Amino acid sequence: MKKEVNSFNTGSPGEKPARNHLAGEKSPYLLQHAANPVDWYPWNEEAFSRAVKEEKPVFLSIGYATCHWCHVMERESFEDPDVAEMLNTHFISIKVDREERPDIDQVYMNVCQMLTGSGGWPLSVFMTPDKKPFYATTYIPRQPAGGRPGILDVLARIAELWESDRDRAVAAADEITRSLQKGPVRSAGQRPAITLMTRACGDLRLAFDSTYGGFGGAPKFPMFHTLMMLLRYHHRSGDAAALSMVEKTLDMMHQGGIYDHLGHGFHRYSTDYRWQVPHFEKMLYDQALGILAFTETFLVTGEPRYRTIALECLEFVKNALTSPDGGFYSAIDADSEGKEGKYYLWTRDEVDRVLDPEGAALVKRIYRVQGGGNFMDPVTGERTGENILYLSVPLQEHAKSMEVPLSELEDRLAAAREVLLLERRKRTPPFRDDKMLTDWNGLMIAAASRAGAAFGEPGVLQAAEKAAGFISDNLRAGNGKLLHRYREGESGIEGKAPDYAFYTLGLIELFQATGDLVHLENALTTEKFFYAHFWDRDSGGYFMTSDTETGLITRPKEFHGGAIPSYNGVACYNLHRLFLITGDREFEKRGRELLRHAGSLIHTSPSAFPFMVAGLDLAKGPSGRVLVAGRKEDPATGGLCSVIRKGFFPRVAVVRTDPDAGVPVIDQGEHYPEKEGVPAVYFCVDQSCRAPVTGVNELVSLIRESGV
Repeated sequence: MKKEVNSFNTGSPGEKPARNHLAGEKSPYLLQHAANPVDWYPWNEEAFSRAVKEEKPVFLSIGYATCHWCHVMERESFEDPDVAEMLNTHFISIKVDREERPDIDQVYMNVCQMLTGSGGWPLSVFMTPDKKPFYATTYIPRQPAGGRPGILDVLARIAELWESDRDRAVAAADEITRSLQKGPVRSAGQRPAITLMTRACGDLRLAFDSTYGGFGGAPKFPMFHTLMMLLRYHHRSGDAAALSMVEKTLDMMHQGGIYDHLGHGFHRYSTDYRWQVPHFEKMLYDQALGILAFTETFLVTGEPRYRTIALECLEFVKNALTSPDGGFYSAIDADSEGKEGKYYLWTRDEVDRVLDPEGAALVKRIYRVQGGGNFMDPVTGERTGENILYLSVPLQEHAKSMEVPLSELEDRLAAAREVLLLERRKRTPPFRDDKMLTDWNGLMIAAASRAGAAFGEPGVLQAAEKAAGFISDNLRAGNGKLLHRYREGESGIEGKAPDYAFYTLGLIELFQATGDLVHLENALTTEKFFYAHFWDRDSGGYFMTSDTETGLITRPKEFHGGAIPSYNGVACYNLHRLFLITGDREFEKRGRELLRHAGSLIHTSPSAFPFMVAGLDLAKGPSGRVLVAGRKEDPATGGLCSVIRKGFFPRVAVVRTDPDAGVPVIDQGEHYPEKEGVPAVYFCVDQSCRAPVTGVNELVSLIRESGV
């Protein structure tokens, strides 16, 4: 099969002559705006110095390269000479790529949510020359629409306020900044209890859509990490409803249009409650989290379809989001030729033209291809005659109604899909954001490690190791320090908290999958730097930025996640796993302190903190460590390790040690010998170790008896 990677547009997005200060940037998003008539600056001192000198307010616009509504606002407003003249005359305009600078985005997104109760991208903020915001919103239409003023009206009102009543704007900015710096009020010392897992599951059950899966109404986001938390609750409690919610949601997402049935991989979210109409961009983090969720669900249920879907997503990442150096690209755009979803949509006539009559009839039946189309224009709401491919019912139901074996139907459909995919590659492709981010790469390393070990796929594990090597070679600055972004041979931007948390997660999973000590040592070095420079020594938890960074009006620290998990939640989970692996109680102490600091927030809405609750699950135990004393090349050693790697034991870690050398970072280098010359397992639960065993069945029995 031809790799889809070759079809994506990776040329410079700034091909028009540059007209502002963004031309020298590396961010594809900033380069997309380099030819705008708006006199954009990147976030730098030159821009703010000019604002101070000219006594002008700052217009801050934050987005990302594959954001559909960011493209809309650019076409409507930032390419418009009248809007550009207004901005250039009355404001200093700054563009920020939220994926390059998540710290800036977090500060001003908090402002937008504080002022409006919601947020999103593009994010539009007006602020004083000293970076204090006094007005924030999201997308602003070119013309008044839906009760919202047009951008020229907004700019005129802000300019008038600044000229005639500047003191009021400054006073509002000062008050907003004080509230931002104070942060949310938290009650101290509320210790999370394990009953929070039950509450989280109960809350999710109330919000669960029993017909279509997922939680709540439209729009629906995948929220794969929430499903992973439910799997852990099912493991602890045996609650069948928790597992049922996971399976229903994964099955319905895979059937829906949010899944790319030709090229595979998940789109960012569904605009409807049935998972049929996606917002078409494809993000690396969604693929990574989806692979983790499908892999773990396979391990729990043994259902082959979950393994198949995880492997399809891995194939998509390999073909479309993997660089020759092994790092993972960020995303693929929703738009091509100026239209959202154009690359993925089909008319009935196109299906009839490309396929033979039998294949066309099959595709139209299975994927609900209609003459009038099933896709509506997101702006006009009118049908376009185009179709999103989705399954109205599971494939096995089609096989039953057609009275053919499922395997035969799958083969016929796969052949038709291959023809459609080849035809799709002839279209103008969407843009691919080819920057590589340490945090998102960390998530993908974790996913490939988990899946490669679970499925026994050495090629997948090799991809994880190559990506980890890419990060080590290009985005580690020594002594555990990380950089955030790599593009076109250049590394840059100080690492943020998600870089440290997610990269550590990836290294831990890679160590679990391979047993190679170098990955654990890199995880420990990274965590050491993270703690030294990001930990809040007054009240616990990790700040978003290091103690060496300045330039923001506040030093943000967040516990809530969203489409991407909270970095403090992942850090909590990492700390408890590092304690389980190494026996170093400093990790346990720090993890418990993090839980205590976030306790009042978690109690408010436990289902909103899935990785934090997963850390709580580890902290409360019982938790176990399987230490395998055996040489790497011995098949018996691999068999013992595979008990954990190919099972679902979320509170168990596996460590392989050479019987002649031990592991210097485990229990102060204690020696664990083989037993009578054959690989042996030392199984410890909550720091109490059993007598060593040598057989797989004996190990399985110990684990089951322990309750871990």
